[in-house]
Amino acid sequence: MGAIRAAAFANTPPHIIECAAAVRQKGATIWMTGCSGAGKTTIATALEDILAKKHVYSFDGDNLRTGLNRDLTFSEADRAESVRRTGELATLFADAGVVTLVGLISPYRVDRDMVRKRHADSGIPFYEVFLDVPIDELKKRDPKGQYAKVESGELKHFTCIDDPYEEPLNPEIVLPTHKLELEESIQILFNRLHMDGILEGAPKLTPPGIPNPDGDIIVDLHVPEHLRDEKTKEAESLPKVRITDMELNWLQVIGEGWASPLRGFMREGTLLQTLHFNSILVDPFNLTNNALMLETPTDFVNFPERQPPVRVSMSVPITLSCTQFTKKSIEASGKNAVALVTQMGQTVAILRDPEIYENRKEEIVSRIFGVIDEEHPYIKYIYSGGEFLIGGEVELLGRIRYNDGLDKWRKTTVELIDEFKEKGADTVFAFQTRNPTHAGHAYLMRSAGEDLKKKGFKKPVLWLSPLGGWTKSDDVPLDVRVLQHEEVLSAGLTHPGGLDPDTTVMAIWPAPMLYAGPTEVQFHAKSRRSAGASYFVVGRDPAGMKGSNAAVAHRDDDLYHADHGRYVLQMGPGIGDTKFLSFVNVMYDKSDNVMKVPDPTRMEDFISISGTKMRTLAAAGAVPCSKTNIPSDLVEANCIPSGFMVPKGWDTVVDYYKHETDVERWVPWSQPRLDAPKGPNTVVEGKFGSTAFSLKHETYESFWHDITPHAKELTGGKGGGIINLVTEIPMYVTAKMEVSKELPGNPIMQDTNSDGSPRYYTYGTTFFHYGMIPQTWEDPNVKVNGYGGDNDPLDVMEIGSAPLLMGSITPCKVIGALQFIAEGEMDNNIICIAVKDPDESKIRNMNDLELVKPGYTDKLRDWLKRYKTSDGKPENLLANEGPSSVEDALKLVDETHARWKAMCANNSTTSSYSEKFWLQSSHCRPV
Repeated sequence: MGAIRAAAFANTPPHIIECAAAVRQKGATIWMTGCSGAGKTTIATALEDILAKKHVYSFDGDNLRTGLNRDLTFSEADRAESVRRTGELATLFADAGVVTLVGLISPYRVDRDMVRKRHADSGIPFYEVFLDVPIDELKKRDPKGQYAKVESGELKHFTCIDDPYEEPLNPEIVLPTHKLELEESIQILFNRLHMDGILEGAPKLTPPGIPNPDGDIIVDLHVPEHLRDEKTKEAESLPKVRITDMELNWLQVIGEGWASPLRGFMREGTLLQTLHFNSILVDPFNLTNNALMLETPTDFVNFPERQPPVRVSMSVPITLSCTQFTKKSIEASGKNAVALVTQMGQTVAILRDPEIYENRKEEIVSRIFGVIDEEHPYIKYIYSGGEFLIGGEVELLGRIRYNDGLDKWRKTTVELIDEFKEKGADTVFAFQTRNPTHAGHAYLMRSAGEDLKKKGFKKPVLWLSPLGGWTKSDDVPLDVRVLQHEEVLSAGLTHPGGLDPDTTVMAIWPAPMLYAGPTEVQFHAKSRRSAGASYFVVGRDPAGMKGSNAAVAHRDDDLYHADHGRYVLQMGPGIGDTKFLSFVNVMYDKSDNVMKVPDPTRMEDFISISGTKMRTLAAAGAVPCSKTNIPSDLVEANCIPSGFMVPKGWDTVVDYYKHETDVERWVPWSQPRLDAPKGPNTVVEGKFGSTAFSLKHETYESFWHDITPHAKELTGGKGGGIINLVTEIPMYVTAKMEVSKELPGNPIMQDTNSDGSPRYYTYGTTFFHYGMIPQTWEDPNVKVNGYGGDNDPLDVMEIGSAPLLMGSITPCKVIGALQFIAEGEMDNNIICIAVKDPDESKIRNMNDLELVKPGYTDKLRDWLKRYKTSDGKPENLLANEGPSSVEDALKLVDETHARWKAMCANNSTTSSYSEKFWLQSSHCRPV
């Protein structure tokens, strides 16, 4: 009979259809083989319980012989048939996405190998698990009394005693169950299923204990090193889109995988899902032909026949805004990609297949925040954005670095997962910080680790995760928090406020804070999962915002209820297997100088140290209290309990609050610190982009007064049509820089807004070099059509393509001028092209400019008319729709040079405007 079966099945090909993706797990067979009593059924039952929420089924000799195999004996042929039938059944179950547990002695190697081949031919994972237990140990166990019957001679032909058992030669897993606790055996099997992605329905992309990112793909959008030069060169030819420092934070979030499976700024469809469902649908295995849905331009007419099958968390808008000016520039370019350029002029990424759509600000604010608060800082930021949003997939041209001394703590999701693996983590729990870490926080983090060990984890690793993106102005600066956290790790377990560096990883979380309460906290958890965290520690009031003055009810309460965030987090759509650990209330125990959960029987021993009290004490430079006599009023005594915070960490906090107003000293959040693109023979003071920045020339005492307006060395000493351009703002830089008329030496300075903050152009990326002509002045007393000059040196827009550096002095050929009227003043702008520019010989006037660079003049006019509108100001008025001729432009240079001379000569008609100017240069008013 056995021979007949073998011949028949040899001619029957397998036909298996993979459907694991549809049930969100892969089917697999775990074939446990070993002698009777080794633990096959016990382990299968326990693993089945662990996998209760998954599709799992267990077969063993007992349940098989009651039905499927009841016609079989224990002959060698029938044993082989039993293994074959069970293998076929397991293959079918596994093909349906079921994790199939088989516990059969299956003594013959050839039979097990045939089952293995059957699975391999069908593309189904097969794990041969050998329960390797010595016979003497099995005889001691003897759960069914069978070994005793063999010893007495009552039972004959018993496998492993007087019938053969052929041990596996290369099993996937070996379990010496006599050396392992049951939980350890289960964990070995569970970890292997996790590692191979069986339980997720996708290949396991991360080590055991580390979850797959949302969408089951690891997102890393950095351009490979061997393609970087090619992509960078491509970016030079693309239309430029200005991104703010906050949008740079979001670009980092996207490019490093924190918002997986998102691969770019949100398209309109993705944004709508985010706003209305706090989640997005994805199809990672293309089951519904929607694998590229997030990367496809939004279609409001043609919808997919079937919805994508998987919903993942995505609760906050990750968008890129732009103005009408930028939109028109993209559309006119004929390109299907754009280059993303920072405020400092650094090209950092390419965005592909841009989708431009309306920035419906009210809808975004109402759906995300659910409150009315016109003074809310992130709501104000949204309303300050452009009229449009740009969606599209991004490619990072290099690692985003901020050069603020903290980059070593900025790690990508891939780097973090690798570090967790190096630490030997079998699970990771993340603790988010927006404040210095005191002993109460440390107690909560250590307790969370102990709780996870009680759940069976051997090495839970803590991820100390300080917020790194934009935060509001009154939050503790990023560098202060990171430096304080470094001291917490340095102290280790020698202080109750310390953390064990062997089981802790510190890494900055890059996203900006929205202060959006329950909606935002879902993204906090989701993004930590994308970097390897299975658990997220969540406290009360994740937004930390006070109530709105516009509130009708609860005006004096917090903006969001303190308990709503963690409740919503537990119920959020698409959270997957993420689990949450809640804060508990801790207080300072005076009896042993440790923060802990208070003992209700001796509350007199406990004191509360609020954040407000901590800040008050830090600002006053509080010193440690006596360990044996802690006063009830810490503020009056101006002391801090010794166990409240690690000493050096407290010193860091004290140093900050003592010098809080010295804003240039701190790193509030992740903003790029770049060297100014300065010209030769110039000297910089202060940080580029800050109000302390200034740039002077080493040769000339004053940019304004000591350089001639005409480049006479190129025109035989006559001046001609060549002027000297002092570049204030290089092309693509949107930091508004200008020569200071008032400060000694007239350095190039960062311009400021009315509130004293650095001023940036918000209308778009500058597509020209901006500067001024030295030894010129537009006198407000000289009226043209009723409008006086703007009281500044004569402005210049250089339209070449070759880069010019800040503070450089460049001979530039005048080709015309444009004039506009702003706030009652006439502002003249000379248009020129650098004499060394590749196009200089082709462009002699504004007509030539239009021939060589079609549409350029209209872009200049658009800029001059509307560049202030993105700041909420009215349009400027062009004095003339057409540009001035070369002759008229040069005449204007001569006239403003004469007015500068009159000012330097202390002409009485100019004194009321120039009395605050620094004019003490040897070329103006020598002392």
